[in-house]
Parts: sequence; structure tokens; C-alpha cells
Amino acid sequence: MVAARITVNGKETPIAPASPHATVLDFLRDRGLTGTKEGCAEGECGACSIMVARPGVNKPTDWVAVNACLVPVASLDGQEVITSEGLATVDETGKPTELHPVQQEMAVRGGSQCGYCTPGFICSMASEYYRPDRCAHEEPADHADPEHGPNGFDLHSLSGNLCRCTGYRPIRDAAYAVGSPEEDDVLAQRRDEAPPAPAETQYTQDDSTFVRPATLAEAAQLLRERPDAQIVAGSTDWGVEVNIRSRRAKYVIAVDRLPELRELRVESDHVLIGAAQTLTEIERRLDGSVPLLAELFPQFASRLIRNSATLGGNLGTGSPIGDSPPVLLALEASLVLADADGEREVPLADYFTGYRQSVRRPGELIRAVRVPLPLSTVTGFHKIAKRRFDDISSVAVAFALDIEDGIVRKARIGLGGVAATPIRALSTEAALEGKPWTRETAEAAARELRGEGTPMSDHRASALYRSAMLGQSLLKLHAETTEAVSS
Repeated sequence: MVAARITVNGKETPIAPASPHATVLDFLRDRGLTGTKEGCAEGECGACSIMVARPGVNKPTDWVAVNACLVPVASLDGQEVITSEGLATVDETGKPTELHPVQQEMAVRGGSQCGYCTPGFICSMASEYYRPDRCAHEEPADHADPEHGPNGFDLHSLSGNLCRCTGYRPIRDAAYAVGSPEEDDVLAQRRDEAPPAPAETQYTQDDSTFVRPATLAEAAQLLRERPDAQIVAGSTDWGVEVNIRSRRAKYVIAVDRLPELRELRVESDHVLIGAAQTLTEIERRLDGSVPLLAELFPQFASRLIRNSATLGGNLGTGSPIGDSPPVLLALEASLVLADADGEREVPLADYFTGYRQSVRRPGELIRAVRVPLPLSTVTGFHKIAKRRFDDISSVAVAFALDIEDGIVRKARIGLGGVAATPIRALSTEAALEGKPWTRETAEAAARELRGEGTPMSDHRASALYRSAMLGQSLLKLHAETTEAVSS
């Protein structure tokens, strides 16, 4: 097996002697690339942002911004990375001779103040700069979407980057000023070539081993032999455990590039979403065809996190405050679980058994999420949190209703943050079904919804507040879906 290596700014670099638990952030800084900074070690500030060449949605390769503080360096074996230092044009000696267009705009528009966060902003901005479907629009400035520039720049691509000097206005100005890549732009040309193939990895150092098997069958056999192994995909959760809680695993199995876990198919009666598809990939490939998921994605953490996070990981942790379970419960999704003996399908409503516990057996992993079709006609996702974006929910509520001739024929409601597990609001569903979709029905069902679950009080919200928000969310849905709202 070939020694583990990464291509950084065009130069191939061996991973050894770094520990399998070393982050890409530490790996880069140990090699003098100190533009990559550590601000939070939790994926919340973006000071560590780098660009990675990944399989593209609109072109063979996309340049994707990720949090280097969360990603194990061994997981990028065989991959290509660009840091803020690698964006500028350099001469034959390696000396920078010309700033990258993103760097230039940040400099001339005052987007860099103390400078600590700047390299991370630069990499996130460059990733959006190279997004293949970004294009300028002709709308007058006073009618344009304030979160999308006239150059097509999506400001949400910077949602995972924080500026401690409150310099957001000039950063936004820089983002909205960048043009399109020139024809001779090397990184733009790279998008037309195939992305790096997944490297079959077995990297051992410091009594720990990181393995990336080539197939699902190999992964399942490894899990049978090592039921204590830590499974990782985007590492957005495990990376925090490593950094903040100093957790270490003797054996880590990466499943993020297994082809069997990266399917996305729309069939006549269901949508199949591979458990290792990133949330960004799912969002762009579905392109709004599952409206409830389309509502979820912009509220799920930040773009930096969504570029790595997976549905399999969000469900696998069993967290009662994960954002995807309420939505998938409302969609009546099921999980395809796989091990060395084969596969089985489990309704998500039967998957969670207790706090961070599930029916998943030792040696099993989540292969895919199956969403049945047709979809409900009235849907909504309400996330109650202290910040609009990039925050953990206090309460999350997802609705999927079938309303025909003014009557609620079917109701499915998923809840998060009000019990030890994500749950269905069964009593409220029963209170809605067969009733007219009127304000009176919504108010009666809202009273029922306030009593669902066993909410607790903590630093995010009190139990009373959580219960109140459950009822308000249903009233809000009714207001949003009827014409009885007065202006």
C-alpha cells in the first residue's frame, strides 16, 4: 500500500510522522503554513478554513471549503488541498508576485482588520468564487436579494466564518466585487479534470490506525473484526470530541468515500440518499425537489459544516437536538442499515431507543436514507435558536401535511429538543387528521402539541419556553399556509 500523502498547494507531502488523530490544521501549521488558524477548534469560527478538491455537482471537480480543525489529516490521503498561501501567483522561487482576485478585493476594500480571521474568509470566499454555477444577475441593486451579490456571490458561503473586529460590511463588499475566474486561472481549469480518487488507506502511527476501505463489504468486515472502531465521515462531530474532549480511538474507519454510501437516486416511489453524501451535495443535487429538506439545509449549522457533514453522521450520533431527524421523521423516512451479513430497513420512527441510543447493532452502519414518495403538499421546518444561522436548536419542529378540500387527510410532525430522542408528535397528528385546516383546528392542535415530549430546562431554554414554542410553531404554519393573515 502506497504511503499516505497529501498534495498541498501543488506539492505532494507525506503525512508521516503525524498522528492519525492529528488535524489538517496542525499538520499544515507544523509545515509553516500558518495562515490556517485555530480560533475555536469546534468548526464554529472558520479561521481554519481551507479548500479541498472534491467530486463536483456541475463540473467534475469542485473546490470545497472545509474546517481544517475538524478533519483528521489521514482522511485526506491522496487528496488535494489549497490554503490561503496557495492562492496567490508565485514566481519560480515561490515568492508571491500577484494577489488572487479574492485577496485583492479583501485588501483594497478594507476586509482585513486584525487579520486573524482573514485567511479563513479568503478560502471560503475563494471556494464560492470558483462555484461553477455562480453567475451575475441583472437585477437593480435596490431590488436584489441582500444575501446574494450582483455577481451571484452567495453570502451564506461565509456563514461559518466569524470576524472578531466586526468587519463584515467591507468583507461583504469584497465578496460582491469579485468577478469571474479568467480562462488561464489554474484552479478554475482544475475543475474540468477528474477529482482525486479515494485512496485506500491504512495509516498506523502512535499505536493508532486510520483505515479507509475501498468497499462497503470491506468496511463491514472490518467492523465485525473491530466492533470498537470509531466510524467517521465528515468528522464534524468526532473532530470536536478529539479537540475539546481529547478523545482518541485506537482504530478509526472512514466511510465518507465509499461508493455504496454516496448514491443519490430519485425513483418513482422514493428518494434514496447515501449516508455519506455531504449536506451540500444533497442540497445541490436535489435542487429543491424535496421542499422540507430544502428548508432544513440553510438552517443546519454553516456552509463550512454542511460541506463535510452527512445525514449518516447526524443520525448516527443519536443526538436529541440534531436538525435532520425531525425533518426525516415528518417525511416518514427509513434507514438502510448494513453489516457483513447484509442489509435491513428500519423506519426512522423506530430507530431511536434512548438518549444517544438506537436499534443499530454492533458492526452495523447506516448505508442510506430512504424518503417515500409522493411528498406531502404542505410542509414547514421551524428551528428555534438564539442565532439565525450556525447555532444549536432549542426546539426544532418539522411538519408534513396532506390537505385536500380544506381537510387535513394526513399529518406527520417531527420534534427535536423536547425529549431524550427525536420523536413524532403522535397526539397532535391525531388531533389534526380528519379536521378542517382552520384557525380553530390549529389552536386546538397547538394546545396538544405543547404537551408533547418531556422538555427540560437548560442554558438554551426553559421547559416552559420549549413547550410554548411547540404550540406557536403550529400556529405559525397555519398562518403561513392560509390567506387569513391580515397585513
